[in-house]
This record gives sequence, C-alpha cells and structure tokens, in this order.
Amino acid sequence: MAFKSEYLQGVYDKVCQRNKGEEEFLQAVKEVLESFEPVVEKRPDIVKAGIIDRLVEPERFIQFRVPWVDDNGNVQVNRGFRVQFNSAIGPYKGGLRFHPTVCASVIKFLGFEQIFKNSLTGLPIGGGKGGSDFDPKGKSDAEVMRFCQSFMTELSKHIGADTDVPAGDIGVGAREIGFMYGQYKRLRNEFTGVLTGKGLSYGGSLARTEATGYGLCYFTDEMLKSMKNESFKDKTVVISGSGNVAIYATQKATELGGKVVALSDSNGYIYDENGINLDVVKQIKEVERGRIKEYADRVPGSVYTEGKGIWSIKCDIALPCATQNELNGDDADILIKNGVIAVAEGANMPSTPEAVEKFLAAGVMFGPAKAANAGGVATSALEMSQNSERLSWTFEEVDAKLKNIMINIFHNSYNASKEYGLEGNLVAGANIAGFAKVADAMMWQGVSY
Repeated sequence: MAFKSEYLQGVYDKVCQRNKGEEEFLQAVKEVLESFEPVVEKRPDIVKAGIIDRLVEPERFIQFRVPWVDDNGNVQVNRGFRVQFNSAIGPYKGGLRFHPTVCASVIKFLGFEQIFKNSLTGLPIGGGKGGSDFDPKGKSDAEVMRFCQSFMTELSKHIGADTDVPAGDIGVGAREIGFMYGQYKRLRNEFTGVLTGKGLSYGGSLARTEATGYGLCYFTDEMLKSMKNESFKDKTVVISGSGNVAIYATQKATELGGKVVALSDSNGYIYDENGINLDVVKQIKEVERGRIKEYADRVPGSVYTEGKGIWSIKCDIALPCATQNELNGDDADILIKNGVIAVAEGANMPSTPEAVEKFLAAGVMFGPAKAANAGGVATSALEMSQNSERLSWTFEEVDAKLKNIMINIFHNSYNASKEYGLEGNLVAGANIAGFAKVADAMMWQGVSY
C-alpha cells in the first residue's frame, strides 16, 4: 500500500533502502507512518523540521560479541545488541530479550515501538531495547550466570541510571537481571537503579512482576467500559502464552469477573472450560520451568492440543501475550466469526497488519501493544523513581499508580483518534498520542539533537 503523503512515502522508501531484509523493523515503521498521514497534513512544521526523518533512525545501535564457557568447558559465542533509539523525553528505557530469534531487525522494531509506548505512559523515559540470540532454556544456572556476566561486561560501557536503563523481556527474568546487576555493580563500583525488574532485596519494586499483565487488563477494561459500556464480567477470555504476562493477565482478568479458558506455549495450547487453574500454571511455569502440556495431566477435564490453533476457541475477549505476528488474518477471521468483541495485545506486535485491518473493519475493539502492554515499562519507571529517592512503595501504591497510568493511556489514545478524525482507531490514536510528546521535545531541542 502506498502512502497518500509524498513526504511519508519518501521517509519509508529511505528506511527500506537503509534496512534491507529487516522485516520486523520495516513492518513496525510502516504501521506507525500510516498513522501519521493526518498529522503531516495538520502539522507542516513537523515535516519542515525533519522530525519523522530523525525519528526512524536510531540515535545509536550497538552490536557486540558475547563469549562464554559452558559447563563442559567449551567456548560459546553469542551476539549482543542494544539500540538507543530516542532520548528526547528521558533516558533510554526498554527490556533485554534473550531468545534465538533475536537479531538487529527484532531489536530495532522493539526499540522503535518503545519510543511511543514510553511516551504514552506520561513518564520521562525514552525508547531503547536490547538482547541476545542466547537461549536460556535448558541452560544451568551457572551457564546463565557466565553468559550474563560476559554480556554485561560489554553492555555496562553504554548504560547508566541517567543514560539507559534496561529491564527484562522474553528469556530475561529475575535470575538474569540479578546476575547482570551483580556484574554491573562489580564493574562500575556503584549501586544505582541501572536495571529494573530487580529483586525486592536489592532495589526492586513491588507489583513489577504483575505489571504488564495487570496493566493489559486495566487498559482492556477501560476500553470495554468507555467504548461499549461493557466489562470483563461474565466474559470468556482466551490468552496466548503462559509466561509472566499471560499468567498475570489471567489473574487480573479473573479478578475482574472474566473466565480465562485457554493458555499456550510454543508447542501447543490447553483448553479448560471450567476456567484456568492459575496455581497449577504457576507451579509448572514459574517453579518447574516446564511446558504447558503438563497442565492437562494435572487438571481433569482440560485438553492439550499440539501446534497452533488457540484462536479457534470461541471467546469474547482475546489477549495475545506470546510473541510477534502470532495472530494472522485467518485467525482474525475465526475470532470475528466466533463473536469476539475485544482484542488487546499483551505481547509486542503479536497481530499481523492483515489481522489488525480485519479487526478494525469488523468494529472489534482493538488495543495495540504500545498502549495495552505499557504497564511493564510504566512500573519499571516507577522502580526508577523509588531507586532515585531511596524509597520502597507498597504494592497497593504501585498498583494504584499503574491502573491510573493505563486508564490515561487509553483516554489519550482515544482522544487523539477523535482529534484526527479516526475515532475508535486506537492503533492510530496511540501512535499519534505517543508521537506528539516526542515530536514537541525534539522541536525544542533543535536539529543537532
């Protein structure tokens, strides 16, 4: 699809030329630029200042070698990445992902999305992202520790509490954050809030573990209430994934009156018509680090199905919380046919462009990732605040701030969609609302920025 705006077409063509083969990054840029069509019509000053030209080019992209020794004494080598995309409104902020699929394109797509997500929180944090193609699955704690120490030895040169504050993401939980923080502290001889998602005994924040899943449900609940006078109450919910985001989205959706009937992992999915028993899932995933199929062996009446297909389960609310591009156009057709009323993204870009178009065309309420899953980074920023003040807030205090942030994100996105003649299109609304603050900061800071 060609852009109506000659300027935006030119920007996108240049991005394609400079980033050949980087499909995930190009997909993310295209989706955002499409939302800017009404903005460039209304704001010629943004075009003249080259704001969007600068926005799509990272301020800094760092790639490095990560050598480490496995338990058999063999030397292994992985790649490490950090993209520092935009610092117009604050220090770079974004997670670290350890997964075999990590490459320059994935890191750049995630970092680009993070600019808008962080802006939407209303907190002073810029956009960044990082990670490695290292796979922590099947590795011993000692191997993970040696990898994390090697990774942080290089990364520590580029981050700091007022420069760049990484957090966790897929494959990076409390264990990995702890190992990296210990190495950073050893190298820099300072105890600062340079990483978020830390353990409670050394500067972590209560509610951080739950934040992305809880925030997703707070956003979705506000979307249901404001757009359709609906709620989670008595709704059937399907959630993909079974990691941190999916687990705590299941918990909060249940607390809000919904019945979650399905979860998945990369091998297959479980269906429990009586509602997911979250205690069993937590035991399997958080304690044993097992596979979701084990749920069916422990809970009578539940069924495990190998492979994809979770979106064929009839539901009122769908929350994709696994990985990018997991929900395609065919899946969207099935969900729409089965009467889904709302879809909100807990993972980063889990719906393909075709799926998003179909949801919007069918009048399905759709919460894009940069708005709906911003709860994690919002609470990370709250952790930064606590670290700076040498304070620790209660769970209730953090949770209340999180809920307020997510409600505001919905309304800012919805209001922006109305202002630019796209009422109810939260994809465009979130992109525009997130962009406005960043663009204004970039204008004030001049072209040298």
